[in-house]
Amino acid sequence: MASMLEYRTPGFNPYAVKYSPYYDSRIAVAASANYGIVGNGRVFCLGLSAAGIQAEKTFETNDALYDLAWSEINENQLVVASGDGSIKLFDLGVDDFPVMNFHEHKRETFSVCWNPITKDTFLSSSWDGTVKIWSPTRNESLKTLPIGCCTYSAAFSPTNPAIISAVSSDSHIRLFDLRTPVSAKYHLTAMIPVHSSPSAAAPGHGGAMMPPAEILTHDWNKYRDTVIATGGVDRVLRTFDIRNPSGGPLSVMVGHEYAVRRLAWSPHASDVLISASYDMTVRLWSDGSLEEQQQGAQAGMSNMAGGGGGGSRQLGLMNRHTEFATGVDWCLFGAGGWVASVGWDERVLLWDAHSLIRHY
Repeated sequence: MASMLEYRTPGFNPYAVKYSPYYDSRIAVAASANYGIVGNGRVFCLGLSAAGIQAEKTFETNDALYDLAWSEINENQLVVASGDGSIKLFDLGVDDFPVMNFHEHKRETFSVCWNPITKDTFLSSSWDGTVKIWSPTRNESLKTLPIGCCTYSAAFSPTNPAIISAVSSDSHIRLFDLRTPVSAKYHLTAMIPVHSSPSAAAPGHGGAMMPPAEILTHDWNKYRDTVIATGGVDRVLRTFDIRNPSGGPLSVMVGHEYAVRRLAWSPHASDVLISASYDMTVRLWSDGSLEEQQQGAQAGMSNMAGGGGGGSRQLGLMNRHTEFATGVDWCLFGAGGWVASVGWDERVLLWDAHSLIRHY
């Protein structure tokens, strides 16, 4: 791969990386000592310049860090998810200490997500089986959504600030609509079983129904706001349409050799997503949706591009990490293709996903 920038995080194993929503030259990394098993954490705020990648600011925490989210209302602030259950809000203009500390989760906080629409709230999910919604100006949570099992990832819909998704150890996507009455279900409007139908089975398993496996990551499509992609322990990426909770997956993407730890839809193309896995690779995929839309006129082109007459497919593979690949994110700016990936090899890599397609 021709152009790749690298930054090292000695003594700290990264879990997550996020590009700033304000600057294409700023990224942040949440990392943990001793692979997050025991010890402290560190936030790296990195700047990209002609001289390469340099640390603009670092923050130390007493416990491991598993995820982070940039503030949507203050370009210098971000929240991090900690192994002691706390969430900390850091400001690049304030040295050493968090400007806010939120601590209600009873176990590890594993994901955080800022509301991209109203921008005045963020959420967290935890191994304690809850999702909590917060205001950056209040120490107490605004609302708690009970999941009931270890919740690895939660997110706001990219187009509706009242809709929240969560994926968890019981192999379900849960959807909440905060506009509905609380009632006994606490705003729960749908549960999508990721492994429920034979069509959800991965090829190579004889078409048999897969046993439920923990879902570790999910993301909303930025262009089709009813489509969610999931990945997890069974190594398979799937996409679902939330309008049809019992309809099974729209597409199934197989190729990773170990669990999928993180995935992200492209902000530049409606059919492209990227995934990071414990098999040490980062892979680029098409979910096949464009081919379905253009089946007639484009059938010949999709064959030329390597697709067997349409359908989801792997577009490329990046295997420069030498330990678990744990985080990946797209740059929101530019021509569309730059991504950042991190892994337990104490490395942050920045590279052009388009080059994967050319060299695959």
